[in-house]
Order: sequence, then C-alpha cells, then structure tokens
Amino acid sequence: MTEDNIEVGCILMSNWMRELAHHYHSMRKNYPRDRLLIIFDIDGTIIDLRHMILHVLRAYDRVYGTRYFTKLTVKDIRYHENSVQKLLQEIKMPSNERERVLEWYATRRWLPETIFQSHRPYPGVLAVIRWFQMQPLTFVGLNTGRPEALRDVTLRSLNAMAEEYSVQFSSEMLYMNKNDWEFNVPFSKVEGLQYFQERGYRVFAVVDNEPANLKAISKADKDREILLLHAHTLFESSRRSVPKAARSGNYYDLTELIHEDELPPHIQFVWHGINDRLNLRQFLSSNVGWAEVDVRSDPFTGELIVRHDDFYKTPLMEDEELIPLEAIVSELMRHGRSIKFDLKEGKKLIDPVFSLVNDLEIPESRLWFNGYIELIEEQGFQQIKDRFPRSIIQCPIDFLTPLIIGAREKAREIIEHLRDWGINRFSLNWRTPHKSKVLSRMERWRCDVNIYNVPDLEAFLEAVLLAPKSITSDFNFPKWHYFGRGSGEDTIKYHYDLRKRKKSIKSRL
Repeated sequence: MTEDNIEVGCILMSNWMRELAHHYHSMRKNYPRDRLLIIFDIDGTIIDLRHMILHVLRAYDRVYGTRYFTKLTVKDIRYHENSVQKLLQEIKMPSNERERVLEWYATRRWLPETIFQSHRPYPGVLAVIRWFQMQPLTFVGLNTGRPEALRDVTLRSLNAMAEEYSVQFSSEMLYMNKNDWEFNVPFSKVEGLQYFQERGYRVFAVVDNEPANLKAISKADKDREILLLHAHTLFESSRRSVPKAARSGNYYDLTELIHEDELPPHIQFVWHGINDRLNLRQFLSSNVGWAEVDVRSDPFTGELIVRHDDFYKTPLMEDEELIPLEAIVSELMRHGRSIKFDLKEGKKLIDPVFSLVNDLEIPESRLWFNGYIELIEEQGFQQIKDRFPRSIIQCPIDFLTPLIIGAREKAREIIEHLRDWGINRFSLNWRTPHKSKVLSRMERWRCDVNIYNVPDLEAFLEAVLLAPKSITSDFNFPKWHYFGRGSGEDTIKYHYDLRKRKKSIKSRL
C-alpha cells in the first residue's frame, strides 16, 4: 500500500468481492424480508470507457486520413474520459490538430452510434450483477451521472450488452442526473440513493468509481449500513475523497463472491473424464453427484475401457494403464454415485454397456448416456430409450446453434425429431457463441440443456448463472479444494503442488 493510499484511508483489497458477499449475507440475516438493493454506477464502473475513447480517436484517423492513433491500444489509455487532452499531449501532432481532435471527440463521444458500437463492460461485472438479480428479494439499481436525455439509448445499449449474461435493466431501476452533463454529480448520486429508498428498497451496497460520489453517499448513509465499494479504475475526483470505510478493487472476481454452498440445488453437476484412478479418487472425495466416463473398447481384447482419445489419434503410451470400465463403474456404485456414459465409439458400445449395467444392477435413475448423433444414430438412441426410458439420453447440439438463433422453426423441427428418437437432454459447448440466446430458446421449447467443456472455476460459476439443467466440468478448482485431473484428451492432465497450493498446470502424461 502506498503512502497516498494510507492517507486517504482507502483499503485496496483483492477480495473486495468477498467483503461484498459477507456484507450481503449479514444484511439478509438482519433483514430477511426486506427488498435488498445494490446500486451500480455505469461509466467507469460497469462500462470501461477506454474502449469508447479508442473508438472515437481511431474514427478520426479514418475520416481525416491521419495515423495518429493506429498504434494506440486500450492499455495505453490511462486518463479519465474527461481528460483526453492529457492523452493527446503524449502523442506527437500539431497543436491546431490537437484542438481539432478534441472538438471531434467532444461532439461524438456520446452519440448513440458511439455508445452502441464502443461501450464494453469490465470483465466479470455483468456476472456479478446477474448473481444478485438471481437472489431472492434482491435487486440491482443503476445510479448514473448521465443526463435524462440519454435514458433510452442507455437502457438499450446496456441490455444489448448484458443479454449474453441473461441480465436485464429496467427504466424504473435506473436513476439519471436531472441536470446537464457533469453538473453536481455527487448531489445527483444522493438523490438517486433517496429515490430507491423511498420506493422501499434497503440499499446494502453502492459501487462507484468516483471517490467524490462515494463520499457524498457516505454522508447520506445515516444508519451506516451501506457498504461502499470503490471501483478502482479511472476516476476524475480526488482520491482523498474515498471514505475510510470504503473497499476498493479493480476486478469483479466471481470466485470471491460465490461460495460452493450457494450453488443452486436444481442444477446437476457432472465431473468430466473419470478415466484414471487418481481422478476417480478426487471425484469420490467431492460432493459432485455425477461422474462421466469415456467408454471405448480395447482394440485387441474387445474389453470395455475408459479412455478419451482413440488409439489412432493418441497411440498407447509405454506406461499407460488401460482401466476396465467395470472397475471404475463398480467403485462408483459402491459409493452411491451416478454414472454418465460417453459412448465414444457409438452404437457398437450400447449392448456391452447394457450388459454391464445389468450385471451391476444400476438403478435407471442413476444412468445417463451421451453420444454424437452421427455415431449413435437414430437406431441407437431408440435402443437406449426402449431399454432405459427414464434415464438421461443426451447428444451435443453445437451444430444446431446457428439455426436455433437464425431459423427457429427449422431448428425446432429438428429438435422435436431428436426428441422422438428418445433424446431428452441437449449438450452445448461452453465456448459456443450466444449461449444465453440458445438456452433461452431451448427453455421456451421445454428442452433440458447441459453445458460442457467448462474450463475453470470462473467459467463454471458463469455457467451456473445461466441456469442450465446440468453442467459438465473437469472440476479443476483448487480454490474449492477440487483437484480434477481432466479426461486425458491429447494426453494432457492437470497436476497440482498441494503443499504449496500452487495453481494447477496442464502437462502431458
């Protein structure tokens, strides 16, 4: 902590989100029936306006045929949006040209087309907002220094940006400055606080990037119940104005906000790739209910084994152990877990897997079958449906996402056809664009969706916020003491130094 930070009493903490979580739970305990509200500023708190600055300056280059800003990046922008003249002073150009750039910037920075094309959220902030919007009797309000004239464009741009996170902002939850630009914003912020309080909300936290705004809110907080959070990004007012009680941070870390105990009980969680004994042991020490195994047959003996890659892609390695499927599944059943069979070689595996299920007397409610359409085919899915109609029968639908978004009726026709085969769950890769739109449409069609290929804890929590029916992950979450090794795809496994609690690293077997 620098001397300047000590003087202002601002506590710079990497775990400001943890402080927020603690305060929220404390307020909920004290006021179990109240409508709790967290208030966010917009510019510099939700929106990273460095992108807007860069967008407008590069547009100047394009229009006037100059090259002043071709090498400028977002990381180079260290000044508040109202102090662009300082940035321009660092760039070599004639003084009269500098004045022309400033005039260009001033007249275009808040045009609707600029707002829609250039506004970008800070990483993690919309996920944090989504989390609070999902909590019972909990609401998110916006309190901005923008004038009323920008209400419509502000809401439309924010909602377009937030759609991927299933976040929505309404006009009644947005308070705007009744005056013109930059006019007594701290006073307007207090008015916004009072606006929400008068409507029956109990404000438990305020997030703002301007110290002067937080100072004004602090003075208006007579009951001292509001947690003040300083978004330590770019700000214009004096740093010395940050109240002593404020918490500061510059990263919205979802993993500090949400604890494992708060995961929604209605979402099924699947530990991916239980293909080796160590990963099995890690899974059995967890609270995860479902284990996914990659099923293949030994090309020499025909025995069912667990292995992600085929032998053509990844030949058998010298020290590799081929573990019989029966050994893994027997252990899972002995511990009362449920099993997801990923039939890597398609329909030829169905009969031998059925024989194993019968021999081990696995209850139908603990069975899940997954496979690609081109490998299982209609006949295979019908076979699974006829034998285990109450099991989960799944196929990936990443190939369908363009149709689900752009040709709804055709996509629905295909989905209904797959349902007739017996498929009752549809799997979507985490990396698929427009996941939220796909999930929303599938929900309207009353289709259960599984999200798979979720790489880490932060992505896992973001997937949870989308509220699918199930999530499949490697559970490589050291922060939660989950040390999943991965499926072994391309011979890669996660390894951990448990003594030093180092971050997991990927390495080849």
